[in-house]
Amino acid sequence: MAPYFDIDVDIARDLVMIRMGGFFGPEAIAAFTKARNEAHARLKCGPHQHLTLNDVSGMSIQSQEMVVAFQRLLDDPTHRSRKLAFVHASTLARLQLQRAAASRDVAYFRTAKEAEAWLFGDEIVTAPTPRSAVAG
Repeated sequence: MAPYFDIDVDIARDLVMIRMGGFFGPEAIAAFTKARNEAHARLKCGPHQHLTLNDVSGMSIQSQEMVVAFQRLLDDPTHRSRKLAFVHASTLARLQLQRAAASRDVAYFRTAKEAEAWLFGDEIVTAPTPRSAVAG
């Protein structure tokens, strides 16, 4: 499946909302990185004060090379968000995300509603799937 992504910014809530899907290659990651940087430039909050909700439920299982590329992207301290939540569809996808985001404090959810509630500190939702710090 061809890669796709959509990035929107809710400036009032300092929230970056990302939706990604398909199978990524180097060109798609470069295009995503450029779009992410442009979205971050629209934020009005201070550096690293924004929240990120990334819905990857449409992502295909990625090649090892792309997992490493996503890891580099997530390791970049320049664009690090205050909190990062992933919405995923499968356990295998979550495992790949955990490898890519091993250096980050991340939470994983099955729905965007749960992820957003966690990002904004709403304690009424069910507990998130274990964070990447628990996985190897």
